[in-house]
Order: sequence, then structure tokens, then C-alpha cells
Amino acid sequence: MCSVEKKKNAGLREWVIGDRKFYGRVAKVAVPMIIQNTLSNVVSLLDNIMVGQVGTIPMSAVAIVNQMIFVFYVCIWGSTAGAGIFGAQFFGRKDYEGVRVTLRFKLIIGFLLAAAAGALFMLFGQDLIGLFISAGTPAAERAETLEYAGQYLGIMILGLFPFSISQCYSGTLRETGKTMLPMKAGMAAMVINFIFNSLLIFGLFGFPKLGVKGAAIATVISRVAELVIIVYGAHRNEKRYPFLKGLIRHFRIPKELAFRIAGKTFPLLMNEFLWSFGQAALLQCYSFRGISVVAALNIAGTVAQIFNEIFLSLGNATGILVGQELGADRMDDAKHTAWRMMAFSVVCCIFLGMVLYSFAPLIPQIYNTTPEIRLMAADCIRVLSLCMPIFGLANASYFTVRSGGRVLITFLFDSCFSWACSIPAAYFLTHRTQIAMVTVYLMVNLLELIKDAIGVTLVKKGVWIRNIVKK
Repeated sequence: MCSVEKKKNAGLREWVIGDRKFYGRVAKVAVPMIIQNTLSNVVSLLDNIMVGQVGTIPMSAVAIVNQMIFVFYVCIWGSTAGAGIFGAQFFGRKDYEGVRVTLRFKLIIGFLLAAAAGALFMLFGQDLIGLFISAGTPAAERAETLEYAGQYLGIMILGLFPFSISQCYSGTLRETGKTMLPMKAGMAAMVINFIFNSLLIFGLFGFPKLGVKGAAIATVISRVAELVIIVYGAHRNEKRYPFLKGLIRHFRIPKELAFRIAGKTFPLLMNEFLWSFGQAALLQCYSFRGISVVAALNIAGTVAQIFNEIFLSLGNATGILVGQELGADRMDDAKHTAWRMMAFSVVCCIFLGMVLYSFAPLIPQIYNTTPEIRLMAADCIRVLSLCMPIFGLANASYFTVRSGGRVLITFLFDSCFSWACSIPAAYFLTHRTQIAMVTVYLMVNLLELIKDAIGVTLVKKGVWIRNIVKK
């Protein structure tokens, strides 16, 4: 090989493969997030399995409500993401007052969103649930689904405020590289959730047998516990977290900075709302094929989410690490970090996809449901495992572009894509064709390849390379 080619290959390796120090930084930020989020999704899987033992209709009812609440969760993540872009860059330039301001902004927005979501679910919950039940569903089955879903939603509303506040704190801690406390809180919440699920769903050790109500109560208890651990743990050790000192006592946000943060926050909030609402719309499109499809997709999605947390956490780590480099004016380092994280995400997803594919036939057997639903769930898990590298690349490029504050671009890249491509395709294929449901699911997910092409192009062009906190 000639020297020119050797230099070219060496340069390529430098851009996509980091050294030991680089992966040490990645591990410090990403591993606690991966552990916390994976454990959280293991709890969701256990919830799913436990409720699934009660029956297919209760499981489908819980899946419908969780899809609705997921819209709220994603809105919280979106509302904190705009301030988080500033938070990561402020921390990169060691401006702790700036970090405090971003957390105050998050707390205000999070409180308002929790109040709005609670009111919406209380007033229109039954109507929203009804949208996910196909018109051809027998009347008795429809009434039973509405009853179970209403019971579950009525209790889950109580967990909206604790979730909102804990996410505000967790997000800020992660943006500053302090990921251990959120991980410990998440692990404690997981254990608490599992214990109370076992006690309250099945009525063990003298506790009442509450079924789906028990699952909801267990989740709310775990949310409150997570909040207490994070807030108490953070404020009792303000030397370790200096950006929390005076957070509440001097609760003020400079007007000029508030408008700048709001300018990034509301497009991201709208993006996350439209994207999550789009996921709910996709489920509604798929539900046209029957309640069994909802059950199968619920099984597949819950299982796949455990594996997805790897690349989702790596995406968050990408935004944090790249954002800190941008805030410190290390633009070349930011570019290297972005490409290395994208490559690392794809490699991880290839490996994880292979593991998930191998377990696809086994996992649905755990559920107390029909053979037809188990078979469909296994096929949907295979689809998601094959598409995982595609999702990982799109996710990493999304967080790279977002780290530089290019929120309008990410809005077009993310939610607009869902509504312009994925949802119309899903609607047409489910309502206007007789193509098998699993094939429809594969075709819709493969559309993410378009996002990959757009994302790589945006990262390559460098439109995201900006320091937005520079004075």
C-alpha cells in the first residue's frame, strides 16, 4: 500500500476510532445512563409481563395508556433539551451560574407541562383511549379495554409531577457529567417498582390483588422515590454539585438569557411533542388491523426498548460531549467526537441487533397470550433488531446537530419526517393494502434510511459547529 493510501486510512481511523482516553470519557457519561435507562426499561418489561399474566385485554389497555403518557414523557425531555444545550456548553466553559439558570428554566417548564398534561388526561382521557381501539372491536371487548385503561390512567396521572421534576435534575446532572446519582436513583426506583408490582398486581403477602391498578400504584410510588433520592442526594452534597448552590434561594433567570433559552426550548418541545404524538399516530394506524396487533407491537416495543437504550444513551452522551467541546471553543475536537460517536453507535447497534434477533422467538413465550400474538411479536422483534443500526446512526446524527443549537434543522429532521413520511406510509399500507402486518412494519421502519442519509450530510457539512454561550 502506498504512503498516500496509508495516510488516508490512518486519517479515517483517527476520525472514527478514538483512543483509550476518549472511550474513558464516553464510558463515564454513557455507562451510568445506559444502566439507569436499561434498568428502567427492564422494569417496564416486568410490568408488561406481570400485567400480561392478567390477560391480553388488560395488557393492551396498559399499552394504550403508556403510549399516551409517553407523549408527556417525551415532551418533558424536549422541554429540558433546549436548556440542556446551554447547560452542557455553560459547563464546558465552567460557568456554574449559567448551569443554575438552565435548571431553573427547566423546573418552570416542567411544572407547567405536568399541570397541562394532568388536566388533559383527566378531562379527555377516555376519548383519547378510544382512538386506539379499532372500530371493528366487539362492544364487550371495547368496554373492557376502556375500563382497564381508565383505571390505569387515573392513577398514573399522580406520577406526572414527580417524573417531571426528577427529569429536570437528572438532565442537568448528566449535562455536567455527574451521572452516578441519577443512575442510583433509577436503580432504587426499579427495585421499588418491582416489589410493589409483585405485591399489588397479584396480591402477595396479604396485599390486595389490584391488577392494572396495582401496576399503576407501583409506578407512582417508584417515581416519588426516584425524585426524593435525586433531589435530596444532590442538595446535601453541593460541594460535589456546585452549580446547585443557591438554586432555589436566588431563583431568578435573566430576561435576555431566558429568551435565548426559550428560543431553543420551544422548537425542541414542539419537535418532541409532534414526534411522540407521531409514534402514537403510528400505533393508531397499526391498530386498524386489530387489537391483537396492538398487543404484539407492545410486546416487541417493550423488549426492543431495553436494547435501544444503548444507542439512545450514546446519543445523549454525544450531545453532552460535543456540546461541552463547543462551549470550550474546541471545534476540531467537537468534530472528531461527533464522528467517533456516530461510528461507535452503529457498531454497538450491529452487535445488539444480532443478540436481539437471536432471542426474538423466545421472549414472547413469557406472555400469557395467544400463539398468533406471540408469533407476530417475534417477527416484529426481528424487524426492530435488523433496523437497529439504522436507528442508531440517525439518533447520533440528530444529537450532534442539536448540540450546536440547530433546533429548526432537528425539527425538520425528526418530527417533520415522521409526519411527512412514516405516518402517511403506515396509514396507506394498513388501510389501503392487504400486505401482511409484519411486512408493513418493516417497510415503515426502513424509511429511517432516508434520515440516515440526511443526518450524515448535515454532520459532514458542519452546520452544527457553534458556540452559543460565548460572550
